[in-house]
Amino acid sequence: MKIGLFFGSFNPIHIGHLAIANFMAEYTDLEEIWFIVSPHNPLKNKASLLNDYHRLELVKLSIEAYPQFKASNIEFGLPQPSFTIDTLSYLKEKHSNHQFSLIVGSDNLNSFTKWKNYELLLQNHELYVYPRPGFKDEDVNLPGIIHIVPAPLMEVSSSFIRQAIKEKKEIPFFLPAPAYQYIKEMHFYEK
Repeated sequence: MKIGLFFGSFNPIHIGHLAIANFMAEYTDLEEIWFIVSPHNPLKNKASLLNDYHRLELVKLSIEAYPQFKASNIEFGLPQPSFTIDTLSYLKEKHSNHQFSLIVGSDNLNSFTKWKNYELLLQNHELYVYPRPGFKDEDVNLPGIIHIVPAPLMEVSSSFIRQAIKEKKEIPFFLPAPAYQYIKEMHFYEK
């Protein structure tokens, strides 16, 4: 089976994440999309993250109606910070019958050469790249199998959502309904 791995902090998951995953599932050859909730992205500040298990629960609540989507806590048991190459090695060992590809935003391409063992990633895994504002196809200059996927441009961000909640804005249409309800009940991101 061909699996698209959508890594992220998902702090919190929002409609942009789901729209991109939905597009990848319907308009590419990826058969399933696994949301890999990262406990610590080495390129981001961990202090601003909601607890790992709450972020995982938000993802689970948001995707439970979609059988081709899976939530994964695979990185919770791996050394931190989380490096994609290490997670992929572990997944290939556990699921040798699957082919794993990466789903990344085009903004990640600029820093991709800073990723641990990025050459091995590109040699052994396809990239499915969705556009971010200002992206042009000709900006891609990495070797390997890279699919530029014409997904709709999604400009909503988790940082926008966190700030809106902190400012006591009602933003129910930016998040999946179950995630929004959970965030409100638990008073997440209010401070």
